[in-house]
Amino acid sequence: MGEIAKFFSQFKDEMAALDLRSEILLEEVPPPTKLAPLAYAVTADIPLSEDEDPESDDGDYATGRFVLLADPEYKEAWQGEFRAVTFVRAPIDDEMAFDPMLNDVGWSWLEDALRNEDASAIALSGTVTRVASKSFGQLAPQPDQSEIEIRGSWTPTEGALLINHARAWITLLEMVAGVVPLPEGVASLNRRR
Repeated sequence: MGEIAKFFSQFKDEMAALDLRSEILLEEVPPPTKLAPLAYAVTADIPLSEDEDPESDDGDYATGRFVLLADPEYKEAWQGEFRAVTFVRAPIDDEMAFDPMLNDVGWSWLEDALRNEDASAIALSGTVTRVASKSFGQLAPQPDQSEIEIRGSWTPTEGALLINHARAWITLLEMVAGVVPLPEGVASLNRRR
């Protein structure tokens, strides 16, 4: 596998050492097994209220998943040997859910995150979905709920900088959660599951 495996291994080492803000709960999860010879996956959650227990399933969370696929054989559909596949989801207020520009703004957040983290990519594709739910019948007492979901995939162009793509995904998750990214040089104690 050579250079592709080397870059993939370097990425995994950098993920293990990734310095995140304390609110972000990152967990390595089983990756898909049939899409590529090498695969890595993590999930992340950000509680949207300071008093929420990060280990609890209750409450509002921004959540996401990042998958990195690698194949030493050039993949025509990917236009390369690597592919990042991501998703983020977070609750939003009802007014925002009905903003006609929300989908475009959500996509621009993904593009901005890639640019801000110097995550050079080609073959970018994805969707932005907004959901507004209203409960009826016995569920009628439940409050209305709205959320945004951004799914994206792209091909990283520089194997030595794969970590920048995971950082871009974290930045996107912070944007969707409404969490201000930490300034350059500010350290945070991280929590991993």
